[in-house]
Amino acid sequence: MSVYFWAYSIASKRWFALWRFRPAAGLTAVALLIQGCAPIPPRPFQGANAADPAARVRAMTYRPVLGTYTSQRPVDPASWRERNERVAPAPKLGGQ
Repeated sequence: MSVYFWAYSIASKRWFALWRFRPAAGLTAVALLIQGCAPIPPRPFQGANAADPAARVRAMTYRPVLGTYTSQRPVDPASWRERNERVAPAPKLGGQ
């Protein structure tokens, strides 16, 4: 008798385990069917055909990779007084 209950419990567990995934499988199937009815998306690039030798292209210009490069080499320290005077605000006229 215990073997019967053991077999029955295993069979029922399998059935409930499979039943648990049926809603997800159904939703996936519905989503795939709806996606199949969607319109074709537009082409990502709508320009001249690249294989056409008569197609117009922009003029070639040279732009260096390091266009605005300035050297950042170390220099000797400057006088702190001169540097402060260069960036200090201008004195106000009239003494106020």
